[in-house]
Amino acid sequence: MQKGQIRVHTENIFPIIKKFLYSDHEIFLRELVSNAVDASQKIKTLTGIGEAKGDIGDLRIDVVLDAKQKTLTISDRGVGMTKEEVDKYLNQVAFSGAEEFLEKYKDANIIGHFGLGFYSSFMVSEKVEVLTQSFNADAATVYWSCDGSPEFELYEVEKKERGTKIILHINEDSKEFLEAGRIKSILEKFCKFLPIPIYFSDVAEEKKKDEEEKSINNTNPIWVKKPSDLTKEDYEKFYRELYPFGETPLFWIHLNVDYPFNLTGILYFPKIKQSYEIQKDKIQLYSNQVFVTDEVKEIVPEFLMLLHGVIDSPDIPLNVSRSYLQGDPNVKKINNHITKKVADKLEEIFKNERNEYEQKWESLGLFVKYGMMTDDKFLEKANKFLVMEDAFNKNKETITKEDGTTEEKLTSKFYTHEEYKIATETLQKNKEGKHVIIYTTDPVQQDAYIQAAVAKGYVVVKMETLVDAAFINNMEMKWENVHFVRVDADIVDNLIDKQETSDSVLSKDETESLKKLFEFPVPELHVTVEVKGLSTDAAPVVATRPEFMRRMKDMAGVGGGMTAFYATMPDEVTLTVNGNHPIYQSLLKEIDVDKRGKQIRNLADLALLSQGLLKGAELTNFINRSVDLMK
Repeated sequence: MQKGQIRVHTENIFPIIKKFLYSDHEIFLRELVSNAVDASQKIKTLTGIGEAKGDIGDLRIDVVLDAKQKTLTISDRGVGMTKEEVDKYLNQVAFSGAEEFLEKYKDANIIGHFGLGFYSSFMVSEKVEVLTQSFNADAATVYWSCDGSPEFELYEVEKKERGTKIILHINEDSKEFLEAGRIKSILEKFCKFLPIPIYFSDVAEEKKKDEEEKSINNTNPIWVKKPSDLTKEDYEKFYRELYPFGETPLFWIHLNVDYPFNLTGILYFPKIKQSYEIQKDKIQLYSNQVFVTDEVKEIVPEFLMLLHGVIDSPDIPLNVSRSYLQGDPNVKKINNHITKKVADKLEEIFKNERNEYEQKWESLGLFVKYGMMTDDKFLEKANKFLVMEDAFNKNKETITKEDGTTEEKLTSKFYTHEEYKIATETLQKNKEGKHVIIYTTDPVQQDAYIQAAVAKGYVVVKMETLVDAAFINNMEMKWENVHFVRVDADIVDNLIDKQETSDSVLSKDETESLKKLFEFPVPELHVTVEVKGLSTDAAPVVATRPEFMRRMKDMAGVGGGMTAFYATMPDEVTLTVNGNHPIYQSLLKEIDVDKRGKQIRNLADLALLSQGLLKGAELTNFINRSVDLMK
């Protein structure tokens, strides 16, 4: 029997110990199971190259909980250790068995990145015991134990089967790890896709004789397979495995890179029908099938944080600070590669299956617009496959039914930026020569404005998601000679500064009288009144809000910051009174002053209502006034 003190090299051990003193103590189980997987992979490698003789046997890892004895045991049937190796790797902590093995067998496909994780066991244990038998037939079985101090025991025992058993005596502060549910949830979180079967058992539970033993992990997840060997059903089944309650994804990208870095994985585009459904942190990061984290902000471009799926790379440094990750060259390369793969996939679908692409735009648009705002390389590619939906016009498609008959179906009409420019080249340029994109944020509420614009030959597109306000401001800076104007920002001809209103049929005196009738205070609004000769088909009064001020208030409402002071300012509204509307011929002659005042106020309120600016007491007054006028 040997007794002694662990030979600690101060300059080496303390950074290592700190590295594994995680804020989440549950990580210890990931480290120990990963070591067991590593040992199992090593015996496969050594057997394959002839250095280990005999039958490899059934490779498996067992995690056994005995709450009564306050122990948690992790056993493997892997490569095991000799007495010299135990002394070297557990006592002389400055060395890492995994690193040495990797150097010797650097072409082998093993995990090997968690070799020193063994010492994380002392975060939860008052004592740790190790029983290990090397694959080397001449080696003795070795027992080692330590209570967390530099003192240890090391001696030979009766011959056991190949592999390593680690027994943790859980300390008082870590009783949570004596609960079966807690251990099982940690294994499912970190070890769900490890390549060696893992079995969990609780000695307190009686196992039925006919009960089938099931491993807690899928040892062969689809991201390690060749895309050519997989079907659509395989990808959708795996998505359900990751997200049991998720809808079928739109499509996916299979990542498979081995140079200049190693990267595998599958990224799914989820269905997002409403902006509030966006969920980040749904991508899981693995290293050789060992779960690391679902916080991948430094590895995945920010706009692709909306994606779901798995990334597996041994080249991403683990358990290090975010600032280190930001400067790591491999992380930057991986980030750029993912961006390129996503852009290429979207462009491919757009070119080959445009109809399907457009049908999925409601969800895709968020990814594309977010990416165009935050990543200039993505912007270059996305300019080709960004589409804008026409708010009014539809495409007619002829559908052939199974019985051979046909029917016409209306589908949404979409434009790329270039297609929109071509379609509106002659009509939609302002005095500065900028191309004007007319948009709506609410096709239902702004319907009257849209119809008026379409009647003049303009094309109005939808910009109605949460990201569109920022997208519009961004693209005005990034696209050349482009100006966005909301369809209700001014009377239709003024949207592109043409000022093509006709002369009013009213005399100068009538115009002044009419203007004065509309000049009454409206609480919380700064109202400007103008009388113009619009079309007789146009509304009697049109309420518009200046594009710049409305945008500032919208931004202040969402983000605050430098625009916050705009939120406190009253809304600016222009009431454009259509002097050519027939209603004013009778209104100006109305001798009942009270009745005329109510009718004028109602016309103004109808216009304000179209802008969503009639609220509270003013809305109540409008309703009551309307009832009075009907009596």
